[in-house]
Amino acid sequence: MTLASMAELVIPAARDRRAVGAFNVIQLEHAEGIVAGAERAVRPVVLQLSENTARYHGSLAPLALACLRIAAEASVPVCVHLDHATRRELVEQAVELGVPSVMVDASGYSYEKNVALTAELAAWCHSRGVWVEAELGEIGGKDGAHKPGVRTDPDDAAAFVAATGVDALAVAVGSSHAMLVRDAVLDDELIAAIAAKVPVPLVLHGSSGVSEAGLRSAVAQGMSKINIATHLNATLTGAVRRALAADEDLVDPRKYFGPGRDAVARQVAHLVTLLAP
Repeated sequence: MTLASMAELVIPAARDRRAVGAFNVIQLEHAEGIVAGAERAVRPVVLQLSENTARYHGSLAPLALACLRIAAEASVPVCVHLDHATRRELVEQAVELGVPSVMVDASGYSYEKNVALTAELAAWCHSRGVWVEAELGEIGGKDGAHKPGVRTDPDDAAAFVAATGVDALAVAVGSSHAMLVRDAVLDDELIAAIAAKVPVPLVLHGSSGVSEAGLRSAVAQGMSKINIATHLNATLTGAVRRALAADEDLVDPRKYFGPGRDAVARQVAHLVTLLAP
């Protein structure tokens, strides 16, 4: 296979009321495990790199280039995506590296400034053949997403897409980032209302806190890209902890990151099949 575009993955999923799993990569074992799981399930997948991960590594380039190569050699379609980029220079760097999809995150600003910044960067990206995702509404932390007034309004979402020209929209419908328990309750009626008014695929962030039944329902109502990070991190960390606990003399990272990578692959195979039966 060759590196896939986001359009190749998400547009058919949106048409068929399926969803593509998009998983965040922090280290090489994440990327290898994610793609191995997708290959096992014979499903497409998205490798996501966040602004925080680029900061952790000191640069976007090393891990992004590794993900691009892993995607190019995979036996299933794999897209590489820059997640939650709040800085223009990071978006530009990703595009220069060959990353075919970016999320421009100006959701922390006012609606007007979000529109202006997103529209400007979307035009720049589109002129270079790059897919653009944006966010409207506050997904944020666990408490914030459940406060009145922070969820995405369907009419605002339609106006935002028309004004910015983005290719996909992340919306706030009850999920929250960094949740360790899966008890978030999504507003399925709101998802359906947004999907009915917005002509581009919808993206669910904070999906780690959503039950499997909740994810299936969200996809049925119109979510086409499901972002998962914390749940996969917990999966990898749990496997590493078990490997270390089983042998207190263990020092070879391959002996504990290997089981972590295998656990990621198993979980991804399960999740991508759940999202696209």
